[in-house]
Amino acid sequence: MKLFLKTKDYSVSNEEFDLLYDSELDMLVTQPQPENLFQYYESEAYISHTDAKTSVVDKLYQLVKGFNLRKKIQIVENQNIRAKKLLDFGAGTGDFLATAKERGFEVYGVEPNQKARDRAKQKGIELSESLTDLNNRKFGVITLWHVLEHLPNLEGQLKDLKELLEEDGLLVVAVPNYKSFDAKHYKSHWAAYDVPRHLWHFSRTSISKLIERHQMEVIKTHPMIFDSFYVSLLSEKYRGNKFYFFSAFLIGLWSNISALFSKEYSSVIYLIKKRQ
Repeated sequence: MKLFLKTKDYSVSNEEFDLLYDSELDMLVTQPQPENLFQYYESEAYISHTDAKTSVVDKLYQLVKGFNLRKKIQIVENQNIRAKKLLDFGAGTGDFLATAKERGFEVYGVEPNQKARDRAKQKGIELSESLTDLNNRKFGVITLWHVLEHLPNLEGQLKDLKELLEEDGLLVVAVPNYKSFDAKHYKSHWAAYDVPRHLWHFSRTSISKLIERHQMEVIKTHPMIFDSFYVSLLSEKYRGNKFYFFSAFLIGLWSNISALFSKEYSSVIYLIKKRQ
């Protein structure tokens, strides 16, 4: 694998990492991959494990999150899933599961972070620590919202998740897209690289190739429009731009406009099913 880019962990450790290009899968691989990844999540700066509303960026994140939650469950419901048993893998503080529960789904979640599980419990959502706690249940829907890029054992986890999926079930995967305009614009400062928490960096091609190895296929995709704005905000901050709101808005907007033609949105939701 060849060096694609050098970047660093801007949010927690400031350590430097390489992104290597895997030509077989058309994706990037973070190197080195630390053995103790948990220490890179032990920060209030890692917002998906908190409900923080301290900074302006935090407040914007929480505001947009509400809209995204409604859109996510709508995407799932539009697939007319027969078995309304849903597993959210990497459930964070349980907000998506709470929304799905309100919509009539029987919900289960897996989240390795204890603090996040505690926050979810306060919302009435009980989360398991690992897949082994689920006792081989089968699910009509399994969702991974910005989770696949975090999994150390990528192939093994996909195999395990497929086995938990009903034959006609739906796997929903949302990940950043390193071929988006904002990724190319910000380069090493692109916040969605988020090394070393993000171990893998996907393109539309790499997701298709990866799941084909597991006899699955992408049946549909959806853009995550707001991601380009949020990622651009963080990227501008990492650049040290004091007037980051205006610049981030312009880059986020242009990323979405250009993606209307290229389909290379900042983040993409993939709807995946087993090959019949």
